[in-house]
Amino acid sequence: MTVEFSELGLGDKVTEAVAAAGYTKPTDIQAQAIPHVLEKKDLIGIAQTGTGKTASFVLPMLSLLEKGRARARMPRTLILEPTRELAAQVHENFEKYGKNHRLTVALLIGGVSFEDQNKKLDRGADVLIATPGRMLDHFERGRLLLTGVDILVIDEADRMLDMGFIPDIERICSLLPPRRQTLFFSATMPPEIQKLTQRFLRDPVKVEVARQNSTADTIEQVLLKVGKTPAEKRAALRDQIRAAKDLKNAIIFCNRKRDVATVARSLERHGFDAGALHGDMDQKSRTETLDRFRSGSLAILVASDVAARGLDIPAVSHVFNFDVPTHAEDYVHRIGRTGRAGRSGTAITLIAPGETKYVDAITKLIQRDIAWADAPAAASPSAPAGEEAPEGGRKRGRRTRNRDEKPAAEKPQPKKAAEQAGRPHREHPRRANNDDGPASFKSEGHIPAFLLRPAGKRA
Repeated sequence: MTVEFSELGLGDKVTEAVAAAGYTKPTDIQAQAIPHVLEKKDLIGIAQTGTGKTASFVLPMLSLLEKGRARARMPRTLILEPTRELAAQVHENFEKYGKNHRLTVALLIGGVSFEDQNKKLDRGADVLIATPGRMLDHFERGRLLLTGVDILVIDEADRMLDMGFIPDIERICSLLPPRRQTLFFSATMPPEIQKLTQRFLRDPVKVEVARQNSTADTIEQVLLKVGKTPAEKRAALRDQIRAAKDLKNAIIFCNRKRDVATVARSLERHGFDAGALHGDMDQKSRTETLDRFRSGSLAILVASDVAARGLDIPAVSHVFNFDVPTHAEDYVHRIGRTGRAGRSGTAITLIAPGETKYVDAITKLIQRDIAWADAPAAASPSAPAGEEAPEGGRKRGRRTRNRDEKPAAEKPQPKKAAEQAGRPHREHPRRANNDDGPASFKSEGHIPAFLLRPAGKRA
C-alpha cells in the first residue's frame, strides 16, 4: 500500500517543509520507521545507503521537538555520526526540513574551533549532531551536560565499528538518561553491533527494507583484470574512464589514504577533472571538494571509504573501485553511491593478481555473480609521451586524439600547453611527463655517458 507523508502522523510544519522540498511519498524505510519513532519506541533500522534513512529520523524528531525548550549546555536530542561529512549532512537536513521551526541545532565536529561550538551550546541546543570524539572532548571540558537527552540516534553503526568508535559509543550511552528513546541505524548487522543493540535498546522495533548486504538492481556491476603494479592499475583506470558510456561524474575508491592522493594527482596530470577526499585533509578543503562535486563543477572524486560513506550525492553515474575492498560489506557501501533513487549506474572494480579471494567473498555476500569485462581493445591514444602501454608494449611519441573525442571527465587542454607539446619541457623530465611512465631524454639533445650505464631495477 502506497502512503503519503501526510498520512504518517507528522506535524503540519514538517509536512509543509517536506512538500516544499518536492516530496510527497516516503521511501520504504521512512514509511515504516517514522510512525514508530513518533510513538517514542526504540528502533533498529537496517537499510542500505541511498534509501532515505536520514529523513526517517530527522522528520519525526522535528515533530517531537515542537514541544519543549532547550537549556544551556543541555541538549534535548543527540545524533552521533562517524564522520564530519555525515554530521554536516544531517545538519543540512534539519535546516531543510526544520525551516518552519525555531529549533537550535548545534554541530560538533573536528576542524572547527571549540569557541564557536561553545557559544552554540551555551545558547541551548534542541538538536546536537556530533562525531563521538569531539562530543567527548566537550564533555570532558565541562561544556556539556547529557542528563537532558530524550532521544539518542546512532547512525551508520557498522561504520562506527570499523572506525573503532564502539568504546566511545558505550561510554556516551552510559552518560545518558536510561529512560530515553534510542534510534539505531546500520547498513549491516555484524555480531558486535547486535550485542550493542541488546545492551542499550529497550524492546526495539526492527525495520529492514532491503535484504541485508544486497546491491541495487539498477547498478551494472563489472570486474576487470589489471596488472599488479600501481602504474598498470592507474593506466587501466584511465582507459576505463575514457571508455565509459554516459559518464557524467564518478567516484573512485581506494583502500589507503595515500593512494587517494596519488590517484587524484595522476588523473589531474593526465587531463582529468579530479579531486581527492580523505581523512587527512583539513575540514575546509574537504568541504570545498565535496561541494564542487555535488554542484557538478568537479567530475571525478577520488575518495577513501571513511570519507565517502553515506554521503548524499544523488546522481553519481559511475563508481570505480581502484582497489578491491578487503571487507565485502564495503563493496556494498561503495557501489551504493550510484544507481540511487531508481537511476541506473555502473560500478567497475579493478582486480589485480591475487585479489580473487576478495571477489569470492563479495559474491558470496551479495548472493550474485559479477560479470568479468574485457579491457578496451586498444590503449587510449591520449597517453602522454614516454608512457608505457598498459600491457607493457610499445611506447607512444605523441598525442593522436581527435580534438572532438574528449570524454566528459577530461579537462579541455589549454592552447598554450598544446603549442608547447612539440618542444622540450623545461621542467624535470619525469615530472613533465607523468607519474607512470619512465623519464624520456629523446628531446634533450646530448645524453651524458653516465646516464647510459646499465642500472638495476628500482623497487
